[in-house]
Amino acid sequence: MNTSTGTVLAAGANLDFTLAQQLTVIALCALTAFISHMALAVFNDGVRPFMLDFIQGRSTRSATTAVSFGLSAGFIFGLGAPMALSTGVLNPWLVFLPTDILGILSPKKWLAPILGGAWGAVVVFGLNGANNLAHDLPVDFLTAMQQMSTPILFLFTLFPVLAITKQFGRKWGAIAGVAELALVIMTMKLWPNVFAGAIAMAVGVLMLISLAIAKDLKQRKTDRANDVEEIALADDPMASLFSASAARLRRYLPLFMVLGAGVCVLAQMHIFGGGEATSFLIAKGHYGEAAQVDFYRVFGFIPLIATTALASGAYGIAGFTLVYPIGYLMPNPFVAAVVGALVFAAEVLALSYIGKVLGKLPSVRDSSEHLRSAISDTLQLAILFGSLMAANAMGAGLGILIVGGLYLLNEAMGRPVVRMAAAPAAVIVGGILLNVLYWLNLFTPLKT
Repeated sequence: MNTSTGTVLAAGANLDFTLAQQLTVIALCALTAFISHMALAVFNDGVRPFMLDFIQGRSTRSATTAVSFGLSAGFIFGLGAPMALSTGVLNPWLVFLPTDILGILSPKKWLAPILGGAWGAVVVFGLNGANNLAHDLPVDFLTAMQQMSTPILFLFTLFPVLAITKQFGRKWGAIAGVAELALVIMTMKLWPNVFAGAIAMAVGVLMLISLAIAKDLKQRKTDRANDVEEIALADDPMASLFSASAARLRRYLPLFMVLGAGVCVLAQMHIFGGGEATSFLIAKGHYGEAAQVDFYRVFGFIPLIATTALASGAYGIAGFTLVYPIGYLMPNPFVAAVVGALVFAAEVLALSYIGKVLGKLPSVRDSSEHLRSAISDTLQLAILFGSLMAANAMGAGLGILIVGGLYLLNEAMGRPVVRMAAAPAAVIVGGILLNVLYWLNLFTPLKT
């Protein structure tokens, strides 16, 4: 598909994996569950801060499992599964969040990889059957969900503009917005086969990083002029904790290298996307643009992952997520495995240094927070809008009433399903309900 035209994916996106792909997913799920059991890494950024108490014995395995499940369940069933079914591409919410839970839950070390591998088998064997069944229904809500691709891809392009506006004000935000709009139009006109937001996002992210670095350099120059002394890391009460956490992770460097190899190979197979926009790009065969999108996301997560890893002693299952874009571009799984292992080794060994550098660049740290917030804001709107488009495609006004009503009900009930996952979950529930109404002769599916 030409992403610049806004055409949706072809109907029938499937999850029919080769044997090598099946074995890779199962083995990687087994490995990530084992690493989670060892409290060496988890995927959920919200769970990682709780791991220190678990590592030091102040929290039980069952209590930590409850935290992990509570923070992950909505993303697994409300976002991970719907995105995989609608795109035919796996994602980290579906693959890694369950292995977080299963690994922490497992009372025995040997049981964790068995539980993780079992989940991997469910993913590679069970989803395709569910996918085929859904496509055979009178109301094909999975094909309708492909309507989400256009708003997700195009609105996601704006996240650097939002981040710049929040951090540096309206003037810079307006400049970035005009520049991105011009670049999107230019790309659609001159390079119609390229994702329209590719160049625009690159310029936006570079502008944000340049503004942040310039601000930090200016502040450091002012501090030196005023003879402001920097606090040495050795005097920082958190320094000993950070040092111990970094040393703990380095002791397991070979295991992390195997993890990096596995994640990179999974990305290289092009059956996995690291984010919402990336999943649609991978599904359409736009691997270069997918790598670009996930590369930009890295800037929003390095400070968060580095600081939480140093504070808790637990790393990220995907590291700084650099292995995603690198994996998409690798020529074969063997090269991907070697490069992924080296990338993870470099990340773990450099963790302390990265923490020290970030301590001297407060504006860059702030930029990462604004980037994460902007990514969340753009995707929330895009997913909600795309879900309503899907509702309209499968049931017109009645579909919008059901899906929009479920979303609003979730809001009124205090969001038992996290906001980002609520709309896709509502599409699936709405699609099932419309099929029930069809069987009761109360609804006639729209002609396509």
